[in-house]
Amino acid sequence: MSGHSKWAQIKHKKAKVDAQRGKIFGKLIREIMVAARMGGGNPEFNPRLRMAIEKAKSYNMPWDNIERAIKKGTGELEGQAFEQVVYEGYGPGGAAIMVVALTDNKNRTAGEIRHIFTKYGGNMGGAGSVAWQFEEKGVIYVDREAVSEDEILEVVLDAGAEDVKVEEDSYTIISSPKDFENVKKALDEKKIPYTQAEVTMLPKSQVKVEAKKAEQLLRLIEALEDQDDVQNVYSNFDIPDETLKAFSEAS
Repeated sequence: MSGHSKWAQIKHKKAKVDAQRGKIFGKLIREIMVAARMGGGNPEFNPRLRMAIEKAKSYNMPWDNIERAIKKGTGELEGQAFEQVVYEGYGPGGAAIMVVALTDNKNRTAGEIRHIFTKYGGNMGGAGSVAWQFEEKGVIYVDREAVSEDEILEVVLDAGAEDVKVEEDSYTIISSPKDFENVKKALDEKKIPYTQAEVTMLPKSQVKVEAKKAEQLLRLIEALEDQDDVQNVYSNFDIPDETLKAFSEAS
């Protein structure tokens, strides 16, 4: 899990930088639009929309942009019709990769995703080829300096968390999707700050990937994440921390 939590936090920091450059706003707007279209424009009754709005706010997106995206999703304003598609495949070293995209042109997006897989040493698979290797979970990261291990365990386990993994510099709190909001609320009530909170896909098991294959795999994942239609990329890699650190510093 250590490699995964480190990579998730590296991606989060990179996204913060991208937000400053305005690069991530398009992806956030798409997610808000799709969430509003699928579950309605009221975040109180639409958990996916609520999380999308919280994420947009964390990147300092103006409320006018958020509100416009909601109205486009519900049809109050004219906008593009995006739909969610999932692409699956394998990367260098045999790591499974699942790509979630929001697109208004499935043929174009599929072609671009396939090109990226091929260019960076991976290969696309059919629907369901790797999805079974992942499960949906709520994940929250808390800096170890913010709270003691005993306190974090008491707070989140009472709120329904399934597990707390103690990493080198953070706690990784894992819950079921239905208990995610309760765990987050418990942290808020105790004024325990978290660096990142999301419902994501975690691998059921991991594939060890090292040396040159690990670098190729990370380049593939980064290229997929940079594609305009892609919202999330999930993988079951187990890569040494030093490789992750060196890659993040070089990119």
